[in-house]
Amino acid sequence: MKKKTLIAGLGNPGKEYASTRHNAGFMLADRLAARWGWRWRFEKKFFSEIAEGTVCGRGVVLCKPQTFMNVSGEAVGSLVGYQRILPEDVLVVVDDADLPLGTIRMRPEGSPGGHHGLESVESHLGTRGYPRIRLGIARPASAVRDIANHVLGRFTANETVVLEKVLNRSVEQTETWLSDGLAKAMNLYNGSVA
Repeated sequence: MKKKTLIAGLGNPGKEYASTRHNAGFMLADRLAARWGWRWRFEKKFFSEIAEGTVCGRGVVLCKPQTFMNVSGEAVGSLVGYQRILPEDVLVVVDDADLPLGTIRMRPEGSPGGHHGLESVESHLGTRGYPRIRLGIARPASAVRDIANHVLGRFTANETVVLEKVLNRSVEQTETWLSDGLAKAMNLYNGSVA
């Protein structure tokens, strides 16, 4: 049986959330599917939209959990269990309000850092030892503690220009991870797109 890799872009399902900052993970998953010419299909048993094929000689499953962000681990965990994918072959993509807009940070593992989507994935995988890409969306300019309105808000026109660069660079980083491994992908692409 061919070894599989899972790339899970996290976000919230539904048109009302489609272009929000919290859906940066979905946006990268969509960009990868478009680049690879893959079509999405809904898989009820995995609570996800799935697209799959072969990239860089690896069987890859793209996933957009349809469970809402805070319980994304249900979808990721069910796919990992069914496909028997190792944690080090699971790449999770999320937004990060603690990183400046335009910043990309891939890591081999780490704490959720208060991100409920990552908390849910960790809970269902039983480990923090899975790679992740954090896409910076910055915090609001005001010193508001509750940033729900910010993360569920849409990117401004100026932010969208930066986001395009981030998504293009993140596609390259993901493909480098698939072809040449984590260290090279981190060294070449982590940091600011500016």
